[in-house]
Amino acid sequence: MTNSWNNPVIMQEAQALMALTDELEKPFEHAISLMKGISGKIVCTGIGKSGHIASKIAATMTSTGSPAFFLHPTEAAHGNLGVIMADDAVLAISRSGRAVELIAVFKHARDNNVPVILISENDQDSLADYADVVLKMPSMQQVWGHGPTTSTIVQMAIGDAIAVTLADKSETAGHTDAIALATKKPFTEEQISELGSGAALENGTK
Repeated sequence: MTNSWNNPVIMQEAQALMALTDELEKPFEHAISLMKGISGKIVCTGIGKSGHIASKIAATMTSTGSPAFFLHPTEAAHGNLGVIMADDAVLAISRSGRAVELIAVFKHARDNNVPVILISENDQDSLADYADVVLKMPSMQQVWGHGPTTSTIVQMAIGDAIAVTLADKSETAGHTDAIALATKKPFTEEQISELGSGAALENGTK
């Protein structure tokens, strides 16, 4: 019988995930309701390491039946804000909740009545003032210095929870036949294969 690997980095990151409490439940359900209520796409955004996590979440959403893409906030500020349409939603990630690069995205969304969901440790000011709902992460110590480690693990886990919950609750309306979720369930292996024939899908892994 093998024992758990007590690597200190893995253990600290696991503990960070376990620090999430049921206080997230109501804002999480609110966020899901907002994203289910749109007819467009989910625009994921963030800067730095949070941006990489946002990009991964967008990819996961797309592969599980929720149209999404990543918008780099710097590109948004230089002419790409127009990709955010009135029937979209914005999912933003900022650990501090004070990333100035995201302000233009948030203001544009607010001016066009686009719902904004923010994943952050800060639900009191700055970006939180523009958000419709904040999924508040607990304040946490990184594994090494200030390098994003535990925080990005938690961000990704929350994003995965959103993507899978949306997949579980997806309606067939608005989807093409190729990606229709006829039973309101996540994509089957056959559907994923049809949409991404280049993927090596073996036991749920690539």
